[in-house]
Amino acid sequence: MNRARAARGAVPRHDDRRRSFPQVAPREAPDGRFAATWWGNAWVDALEDTALDPARLARGRAYAGRGHVDAITVTPGRVVAYVHGSRPRPYRTEIRMRTLGDDGWEAFLDGATARPDHIAALLDKDVPHALEAVAGLLPAPGDLVPDCSCPDDGYPCKHAAALCYQAARLLDEDPFVLFLMRGRGEQELLAELTRRNAARSAAEADAAAPPMPTVPARTALDAAGAGLPPLPAPLPLPDRPGRPAVFPPDPAAPDPLALDLLATEAAARAHAFLATGLDPVAALTPWQDAVRLAAAHPGSGLTASTRALYRDLAHALDRTPTDLARAVAAWRQGGAEGLAVLEEAWDPPAGPFDRARPALLAAGLPAFRPWRNRLSGRSLQLRLGRDGLWYGYESDADREDWWPRGAPGPDPVDTLDGLLGR
Repeated sequence: MNRARAARGAVPRHDDRRRSFPQVAPREAPDGRFAATWWGNAWVDALEDTALDPARLARGRAYAGRGHVDAITVTPGRVVAYVHGSRPRPYRTEIRMRTLGDDGWEAFLDGATARPDHIAALLDKDVPHALEAVAGLLPAPGDLVPDCSCPDDGYPCKHAAALCYQAARLLDEDPFVLFLMRGRGEQELLAELTRRNAARSAAEADAAAPPMPTVPARTALDAAGAGLPPLPAPLPLPDRPGRPAVFPPDPAAPDPLALDLLATEAAARAHAFLATGLDPVAALTPWQDAVRLAAAHPGSGLTASTRALYRDLAHALDRTPTDLARAVAAWRQGGAEGLAVLEEAWDPPAGPFDRARPALLAAGLPAFRPWRNRLSGRSLQLRLGRDGLWYGYESDADREDWWPRGAPGPDPVDTLDGLLGR
């Protein structure tokens, strides 16, 4: 079958469930830790907690540091490489681990799409601690099963230990390697994240506007010779601009995301001109306009094209994609005022801000630390905007990594109850 396809000129499909990585150059471990990320070090801890002989671990670590591990191939549940030892012929070495079941992947995907900061972290090659807690991505002690063609019966032998240490460096560079080890490739995961995010956006969208009134073509043609009827009354202004059609990818056409953004932008500005006669974009700074453009697309940041949009917009303004994702969340929360609340700390006058803490305590909520216009707890925060509204923020506990969440409101207790789902 493969020969027949080749004879017809068919392009082989990329296998996203098998990835090979070239040999890593020799490198010493900095600060006594072999990996640089928390998930890479968790991988190493799982190996070291399982090992029966610390001496073999030390030799394997030295082998990895000196570049004795050849190219590594990763497939679901398996990491394979040839490792050079004391003999001229290298040994075939592999590490096996169980893949996640459907329930584990459901938990991971639900957790990743529940909050914009989780998606932004994954796109920035970072793994939030919260996702590990819900899905159990990283191996526990005993989950890694080594095997090697060498005669050493150690558990693991130094060659398997070297492979495991070197695999930690792959995880540092790209956490999607960990997802592949657990059973799913990057393209498959991004496609599912995109689908779920689109489903959430569709579920939250308002009902479609009713169809506009029309004049039948035959009526117009029949009246052409006897005088046209009076023009119909002007169409009522829609409540909001319509959404563009779906543009399928075509190698001969412009990028579908670019077409979607242009059509969305044109509709929004035309609607504003009809309603107010003003251009809503004229007063924005380049950064505000970039955030507005990214926020206008519901699926921004998930597909390869939208990741490129985030990267290019952020790079043009000397920001990171994570900065842009956080700003988009603020814009969707409260527009330009929401973005100002994200980026500006100010000293409010005496009044609503001073009354907020006693009101929260009276409602049975934990104490919050005041700083300028912000009240902070372990994982929740309220910010008072210059418009008099309270804006909710959320972070992993004690991380100080605040992301906008929920709708702003004039009452701090109601805003916080909205974050807590009460």
